[in-house]
Amino acid sequence: MTVNLSEERVAAPALPVRRLVLEVVNFALVGGSGVAVNFLVFNVVLHGLHRAAMVATVLASLIAMGGNYLGFRYVTYRDRASRTRRQIALFFGFSGIGVALEIGLFYAGYHGLGLAGPFESNVVKAASIVLASAFRFLVYRTWVFQHDARRA
Repeated sequence: MTVNLSEERVAAPALPVRRLVLEVVNFALVGGSGVAVNFLVFNVVLHGLHRAAMVATVLASLIAMGGNYLGFRYVTYRDRASRTRRQIALFFGFSGIGVALEIGLFYAGYHGLGLAGPFESNVVKAASIVLASAFRFLVYRTWVFQHDARRA
């Protein structure tokens, strides 16, 4: 009679990996809706209302940030610790840093590199969102929406 221990060793890490994949997918869905809002507001303000590019990107980022909190709280991280003042403060604090990163990167591309046309401004906006989103994913899952030890 033989005992196959390899199945236990392989099966154990699958659950945390599956959980992380689901978290990334939910983050992408919520974040994707925020990106859609961000681009919509950005293009309406910049190209439709003919306001300054920096006004458009700041306004778009702030509106998307507010909507994203609700999505992250109630979809992506619904299994984490419940809403607290600390969590809300951390979310908006780290989101503010993310918005600052996004705006700084956008400024560098739009003004620094002269990528100011309708297509180029959207490419710069997309690149700035992607880079800032990587930062947001790490800090949200690590510090903002922490696991509640009582639920584990």
